[in-house]
Order: sequence, then C-alpha cells, then structure tokens
Amino acid sequence: MSLDLDQRFDPRHGKPVAIETGIVRVTAPNSGPMTFHGTNSYLIGRERLVVVDPGPDDTNHLAALLAAIDGRPVDAILVTHTHLDHSGLAAALARATSAPLVAEGPHRTSRPLLEGEINPLDAASDTAFAPDIVVEEGSEIVFGGTRLRGIHTPGHTGNHMAFALEESGLLFSGDHVMAWATSIVAPPDGSMTDYMRSLDRLLARSDRRYLPGHGGPVENPAAFVRGLRAHRRMRESAVLEKVRAGLDGVPEMVAAIYHTTDPRLHGAAALSVLAHLESLMERGLIVAEGPFGLASRFRPV
Repeated sequence: MSLDLDQRFDPRHGKPVAIETGIVRVTAPNSGPMTFHGTNSYLIGRERLVVVDPGPDDTNHLAALLAAIDGRPVDAILVTHTHLDHSGLAAALARATSAPLVAEGPHRTSRPLLEGEINPLDAASDTAFAPDIVVEEGSEIVFGGTRLRGIHTPGHTGNHMAFALEESGLLFSGDHVMAWATSIVAPPDGSMTDYMRSLDRLLARSDRRYLPGHGGPVENPAAFVRGLRAHRRMRESAVLEKVRAGLDGVPEMVAAIYHTTDPRLHGAAALSVLAHLESLMERGLIVAEGPFGLASRFRPV
C-alpha cells in the first residue's frame, strides 16, 4: 500500500481560517524543513473557546491568536506534545487568557537515556512546560461546551496526546499523523515501537478527519494511517535488509535508502533509521557494536 502525501496547503500566516463549523486555524510563521509552512493552532468553539497547540514563542503569533480570540473566554489551552514549536507560546497565552494548560504531562523521553547518550532533540524540547491539568489515555475532558477525549499516541514524543472532538468526528492529531510528511521519530525522545502501537490505537477508532500540527487536514484517515503503517514497515524491512547486506552504519543506510530525498532532510532520515534500528534491536533481530547511537555499527543476529 502506497502512502499518498498531500502538500497542498495555504498557511495564510496569522489569519484565522475557518476549517469547519466552530473550528478556526491560525498558522504560525515558523516555516522550515521540519515544520512545513508553520505550526497550526486551532480554536474550537464560538462564544467560548478551547485552543489546541498555541505554537512557538513568537510575539506575532501571540498577537494573531489574541486577535482571533477577540476577547472571548478561553476555557483551556490543549498541548499535543512538548516540542517548542507547539508549546513554546503556552505560558504567554495562558497569562493573556487566564486559561489552564492541559496535556498528557511534562516533557519526557520515551525511555531513560543510556550511559553517554545525548538526546538529539534536546534543543527542541520544552522542558519548562508544566500542565495545570493532566489528561490520561481515554479520559473525557469538558471545557465550557466543548467535550473532548484524550488519545495517548506516544512515538514522536513520550507525552504525545491527540484530542478527539468525538461529536464532530475530528481528531487533533498533532505531529503523530500529518498529511504532508511522515513524523520524525528520534530515540530517545521518541520510539518507533511506541509509534507503531499508537498507529494501531488510531486504527481502532472511526474518526472522519484529522487536523494535524502542520499542513492540511488528513482526509479518509483510516486509509491514510494504514498506508502510513505499511510505509513504516517497508522502511523497517529496508533497514534490516541493508544491515544483512553488510551496511553497518546509519550514514551509509541513509545514503542507500533515502537517495531520492531532499538532502536537507537527511538528518531527520538518520534519526528515523536509528529509530527503526532500535526497534529491530528490541526484537532481537540485530545488535549494536558499542554504545547505541548515530555512530554505532550494527550487525544481524
């Protein structure tokens, strides 16, 4: 099954864009190779609001959000995960609106760091974030007239939480599933094993549309997630095949597997390959020579 990515998207930076009845998107001006055209912040409601993902710490984006809020009460600020492009503005927006911060928890890696290991996404991690309200897997949360359900979807980060607006069939999917590209999974911040389990968790649901953290909506999400899962499995098979063929280093695998990919994305690709290697190690299919990391050498069992 192929993965059909959709990169058609007009961000209209700083402008409120109506997505559906009672749903408005404001996209931050933090475009880049990892963020596409910027981070999407969503406003749910009409007379009273809930904000999903306040976005990066940017004064222009704060002003744009407050203009879109237009003095209406904000009952909660939901954060899908604690990378700074999603949560960096949370504290400032909370001060401006007196709304509580809601998330799965503070930032954490998917597992404890190994001896001598460095988290390559440390600079992107919002370690200062502290939620006022903690949401658990499957719990229902109600703010004003907005009723949502938390869906714990670790993989991109350990604390990644999607939020389902079940009455509308919408899922705010953060960075777990996006239409424009596959999500970065970089150990120890993220975990490919967790990521794949989280895809299965979403496939057990019947949401009609995903509103992601970057880019446009994911239409027909069940088919898209099946394609995404198949794509990840194909990548894993390619990684295992390269190890068995004698390619024992991450750079060599990236050069072989991602030879048609924009070189600017090879750093992210290396982290994804490392995540697949870690998952293969967890299942006893390969071993690392020396400490696990981007400089490790791998061989089949």
